[in-house]
Amino acid sequence: MTDFVVPPALDRGDRVAIVSPGSGAAAEYPHVYELGLERLRNVFDLAPVEYPTATADGEYLYDHPEARARDVMDAFEDPEIAGVVTTIGGFDQIRILEHLDPEVLRANPTRFYGISDNTNLALFLWNLGIVSFYGGTVLTDLAMQGSMHDHTVEYLERAFFADEIGELRPADRFTDEDLDWADPANLDERREMEPAPGWRFRGPERPVAGRTWGGCLSIVDQQLRTDRYLPAPEDLDGRILLLETSEELPSAMRVRQVLLGMGERGLLDRFDGVLVGRAKARNPFEDPGPEARTAYREDQREAIADVLAEYNPEAPVVFDVEFGHTAPAVPVPVGGRAEIDPAAGRIAFER
Repeated sequence: MTDFVVPPALDRGDRVAIVSPGSGAAAEYPHVYELGLERLRNVFDLAPVEYPTATADGEYLYDHPEARARDVMDAFEDPEIAGVVTTIGGFDQIRILEHLDPEVLRANPTRFYGISDNTNLALFLWNLGIVSFYGGTVLTDLAMQGSMHDHTVEYLERAFFADEIGELRPADRFTDEDLDWADPANLDERREMEPAPGWRFRGPERPVAGRTWGGCLSIVDQQLRTDRYLPAPEDLDGRILLLETSEELPSAMRVRQVLLGMGERGLLDRFDGVLVGRAKARNPFEDPGPEARTAYREDQREAIADVLAEYNPEAPVVFDVEFGHTAPAVPVPVGGRAEIDPAAGRIAFER
């Protein structure tokens, strides 16, 4: 395994590439996309540079995975581009990986930001020893929140401009509500917030530290099924596993099955600790109500805790960490060094 490098931090005024290595949602919801770009300019004083795929439609992007890969490589290779920001996730990004030139990416480490389907690119970069950030997409973290959550702004600033994310603190409130993206009036609406119960620690209280690997559970599962881009099993020894579930709302049994597969494959017991993002429990088509959402999250926690207790009882687990598909969100580093101290209730990402 090569040594990891954290790409250089951005400066205010820097140019950042906007790319769509996943879906074409920016073309479908241009008003949401433009709000995200506006906030890059006005909140973070960054200059977005729109690459050809940024506003391409979904059909074109699906039919041209090589074009999506080309935008990523062009952005990394351009010395005037300080960071690469994705518009959103998707479902088929794994199809672009064969079109990437690892030598180009390795020779030009650049800060990369994206969640969900962008787990594919994050893990590809991980194999090259390049740290990326699980967060910061244009249509989610940067747009569609009324005004941006202070928690999100604070940690995005660190992911953009600092050498490390540093110590986290839990958010006081959160939301997993979705506003209708088709209605431009919703750009001024703030999503329904509810009290955040704080992080939940399970397992032993021993402190652990290691570099992170993982991301969206469904994409980790896709990577495992494909088995073309996985690191050598021994490269996962002593790492911290990142997991979070998406708006697909997988059942607790489905989550259990994915982790059972990892356990039987001999992967789960290689990790020294696990960080689990707060579960999204509703989407635009399915909102079971607050009691059912609470029960859904608890069932998911229990599924994960049960499997880890069987395959890796020595690993401390932290649930409801602020990363993934709920808001506010922290752009946690994939490949960065994480520290978990259950006794102190502490999580930190340091160099």
